[in-house]
Amino acid sequence: MTSKRVILIDGDDASPEVMLPSLAILESLQLPIEFIKPLIGQEAMEQTGNFFPDATRDAIDASDATFFGSTSGASTAALFYLRWGKQTYANVRPCQWLPGYHSPLAHPENCDFVIIRENLEDLYLGIEGDLEELAGLNLTSRNARASLSSMAPGKFAIKAITERGTRRVVRYAFELARKRDKKKVTVTCKYNMLHVSDGYFRDIANEIALSYPDVEYNTFIIDDFLCRMITHPEDLGVVVMPNLYGDIMSDGAAGLIGGLGLAPSGCYGDDYAYFESAHGSAPDIAGKNIINPTATLLSAAMMLDYLEFPDAAQRIRRAVEQVYQQGEVLTPDQGGTGTTTEFCAAVSALL
Repeated sequence: MTSKRVILIDGDDASPEVMLPSLAILESLQLPIEFIKPLIGQEAMEQTGNFFPDATRDAIDASDATFFGSTSGASTAALFYLRWGKQTYANVRPCQWLPGYHSPLAHPENCDFVIIRENLEDLYLGIEGDLEELAGLNLTSRNARASLSSMAPGKFAIKAITERGTRRVVRYAFELARKRDKKKVTVTCKYNMLHVSDGYFRDIANEIALSYPDVEYNTFIIDDFLCRMITHPEDLGVVVMPNLYGDIMSDGAAGLIGGLGLAPSGCYGDDYAYFESAHGSAPDIAGKNIINPTATLLSAAMMLDYLEFPDAAQRIRRAVEQVYQQGEVLTPDQGGTGTTTEFCAAVSALL
């Protein structure tokens, strides 16, 4: 096997409590992976005066992937580099119910779909400011419903949808759909109101869909999609949408199967990827040893697939599934009394 290099970033608050035992599980598989833990966050600031030193950026550039813990601030610069610096444009968030998950749905059995969130554009560009700054531009359009000059004082944020960004993430969705049993792609955004921006996203997707006649394709306005996701999640295959909607809808999708503690994710570019659980750093339970490791372990499995270790990835998935089937050491968010340490030990024993 070809040796791989993986950057490990523990994250903040409760995140290291799941990252460290997850790393131990990965190392127990004895794969040809070198895990590298560079200076980052508060420790890096204390030693170098920089939260994200150049040496850490160089280590990421020289690696095959990054395994990232959730951040609440100190590691944010690294996260921004992993996203915009490495152009990881497709945020892939599986939503699959497993027996033993504490779902609020009466019948979650057929809940198995993937949300792909465009990861770099939309409102997440972070271009914001005072409305007064736009006054001199005299911005108008045929779809405008109010005059900016009459609204100040106030704030604005730029929503940008590009052809390049849309084409690559939509094609990613179709290619992923081709690999799944249910070959189906759904595009969703607010194209009925945001004709120019979201309508552009939808129109480009419509064009791309013509190149994939083997994949079923449909579109829904985002609010209609939300209703359908809750009432008929079994109808969904791969769902792709702009950044903000994807952030919100993927968290909602996690709620369908039992919560963010069960939600893995991977962020993919053309030549790099990083992997992290979809939940936050959980400062409210830091130090309590009860954070759910499931999302982190399943994110690790996604990483192993990306690094071309599919058998090891499947071993982790099967072990996690068996822990839930046995139901003896589930964490409190899943109705159990088990600790993070006990859950990881159970997974390790099954491996």
